[in-house]
Amino acid sequence: MRVVVQKVKNASVTVDDKLISSIGKGLMVLVGISTSDTKDDVLKLSKKLLSLRVFEDMTQPAETTTKWYGKPWSKSVVDIQGEILSVSQFTLYGTVKKGTKPDFHKAAKGEGAKELYNILLEELRKGLGQEKVRDGEFGAMMDVALVNDGPVTIVWDTQENTL
Repeated sequence: MRVVVQKVKNASVTVDDKLISSIGKGLMVLVGISTSDTKDDVLKLSKKLLSLRVFEDMTQPAETTTKWYGKPWSKSVVDIQGEILSVSQFTLYGTVKKGTKPDFHKAAKGEGAKELYNILLEELRKGLGQEKVRDGEFGAMMDVALVNDGPVTIVWDTQENTL
């Protein structure tokens, strides 16, 4: 699974001019599922997302001369009782090695991808709480809005161990 994780002040998803989901402070996660992903990838990803320390500890000083408030890289989304907005995005597995039209053959299709995506949502809800995890509409054309906090943006692939 490949994800783009963004620390956000708020984020939302709209489909056909209708607000589907929104969150306050937390993580916006764009999720791509490949043809080789398994439930093990889902479990690895959910554990990483719930424990990823990208938030500040506001009880500690910043220890830096920049304009950080609180000690950076100290708290997870669980620690701050934040929220997660997850959006399925098969285009994360697009390549443009040949020509100018993206090739999505590595992206999982249909029910197999949806099943893994739903397991991811279940795992995140187990760790953070049912009401704290929102998602878009699987397979729909979505408008995604967010205010990136930092900005902090991290890209990770469960099969490449790049984080």
